[in-house]
Amino acid sequence: MLSLQSNKLTGEIPLVIGNLTSLQMLSLQSNKLTGRIPTPPPLLQWYAVSTNNLIGEIPSSVCNLTSLKVMALDENNLEGTIPKCIGNMSSSLTAVDLGNNNFHGQIPENFAKGCMLRSLGINNNELEGSLPRSLGNCKGLNLLNVGNNNLNDTFPSWLGNLDQLQVLILRSNRFYGQIESFDITVSLTKLRIIDLSHNNFSGYLPTPFFEHMHAIRDEYGKNVEPNYMREVKPTKDAFGVFWVDYASGLSVTAKGLEIKFESLLSIWTVIDLSSNQFRGEIPKILGELHLLLVLNLSHNCLIGPIPSSLGNLSELESLDLSSNKLEGRIPTELKNLGFLEVLNLSQNSLKGPIPQGKQFDTFTKDSYMGNSDLCGFPLSKNCGTDEETPAKFDRDDDGDELNWKFSILMGYGCGLVLGMSMAYIVFTTGKPWWLIRIVERVRQRFAKR
Repeated sequence: MLSLQSNKLTGEIPLVIGNLTSLQMLSLQSNKLTGRIPTPPPLLQWYAVSTNNLIGEIPSSVCNLTSLKVMALDENNLEGTIPKCIGNMSSSLTAVDLGNNNFHGQIPENFAKGCMLRSLGINNNELEGSLPRSLGNCKGLNLLNVGNNNLNDTFPSWLGNLDQLQVLILRSNRFYGQIESFDITVSLTKLRIIDLSHNNFSGYLPTPFFEHMHAIRDEYGKNVEPNYMREVKPTKDAFGVFWVDYASGLSVTAKGLEIKFESLLSIWTVIDLSSNQFRGEIPKILGELHLLLVLNLSHNCLIGPIPSSLGNLSELESLDLSSNKLEGRIPTELKNLGFLEVLNLSQNSLKGPIPQGKQFDTFTKDSYMGNSDLCGFPLSKNCGTDEETPAKFDRDDDGDELNWKFSILMGYGCGLVLGMSMAYIVFTTGKPWWLIRIVERVRQRFAKR
């Protein structure tokens, strides 16, 4: 094993590394290495050179690495196309991260029937085409991140076959059309982070989709031991253990800030459907996802009232319903959200008094802008005597037939996405107090379990 990560190394990777025929694990992550990727040793199993300044294409010699399990080349300046052999190698590969590079072309379409992939990250590139259906062969896939590319496809309903999938990120592509319901009863039962923001999805969200999200319900989620999503391998040397984080580099857009997390804790739960063309009412069944931390449905065409059932989301820390066509009063049940740090209801058609007390005393007028008929603190408009007490909505006021939407890692100006930092959090612009408090609270919850 050769591990020299986070050592501020400069220069090119020595070509002699290719001659280390017995080398099985190579980690040169988080340095300042330049140049091209040299021919890798033939017995290499772990190849981690992410977060450097490497250039050029992935060498064709990687196709000869029949024992390769982990390939982490993310956050470099690599270009060209993704070698087609990556699909054929999926019978041995367990983690592939090629995100944050300049790859173009299409995703390989030949993922093997015995695919062993648990994590595939190809986000932040220039990839085109559709999502290959052969990914359905990767039955153990935990994380799929294809965000920020130029993919043009309908919603991949065949992903319902992947009953181990926990994180699905399709944001900022050109996905379109309606999200169809799944026929398979095990569909995405372990899904806890889904980000479909900044696409062209339309229509309603089917009720069965939310009904199957058991990982965000009390009865399932609280019985799962929290852990980090990573590939871990014990070693016989002084290092003791070696790992590659599946979710390294996952980012969040929150109030205009891009926040990057280094590791993802399994108790993070996010639904982000922002910046699409979803219509219809918000369904009350969302209130049954009691372990949800982040909900973003902003910048859509949603109508009707805010369901009072959202007051049952006792763990919720960020709620963004802005830039829709929502009507009616703000339910007093939302005062039950004791952990809520971020609220954005702006640019709707809400009316009546803003609930007072508890977390609502901490929100500024920015949370309510663009609702001319709202009144009460923190707005300057006072409520009339007939409006001083907000109406309490009946919990059954949205019928079962309502159509709805969900959300994850957040959209343009109101987002928040996933992740939990093991050592540190990188903020591209400042450190917002509300996010620091959210991260610290999740860290404390993890310590108690």
